[in-house]
Amino acid sequence: PATIGDSSALAVGETVVAVGNPMGTLSGTVTDGIVSAVNRSVQVEGNDMSLIQTNAAISPGNSGGGLFNAAGELIGIVNGSTTTSSGAVSQNLGFAIPINEGMEVATQLIETGHVARPALGIQVINILDAQTAMQYGVSTYGVYVVRINPGSGAEAAGLQLGDRIVAVDNNSVNENNDLTSYLATKH
Repeated sequence: PATIGDSSALAVGETVVAVGNPMGTLSGTVTDGIVSAVNRSVQVEGNDMSLIQTNAAISPGNSGGGLFNAAGELIGIVNGSTTTSSGAVSQNLGFAIPINEGMEVATQLIETGHVARPALGIQVINILDAQTAMQYGVSTYGVYVVRINPGSGAEAAGLQLGDRIVAVDNNSVNENNDLTSYLATKH
């Protein structure tokens, strides 16, 4: 089994190796590089994530592989490389989920069978342009409640459809990611 490292102790410039299965056919491939950034805020499928950035070559198919430090300790789980809006893969940019977060998720799955995540019990929409504002009949840009889950904390707190969320715990909310990023700190 892999020896688990401490991803919070990583420093920019540290040597790392990524182990994966590029293209789904080249199992056991190892590439090397350095930690290019820690706590890099990256949007993945509409969610902000705080990831390890590396210049180790990471190709499609590497997701789920390990990122190891020079001592051979597992410090991240590779979750891919970046792509541009045109679909081109960015060169020398790979990302991994810090192992401290990965182990927290694994522990919850083993102990309870699911991952506990904070939830307000609402669905929101970003209204950030005049056309969308006109469509929804609002005059102020922001984050608006479009659904409230029955029995949720949001319903109990009295949130209503059409409410605009301006802040949570004194943290300004200008778009959906502000809200989801804040909630991610509460697990």
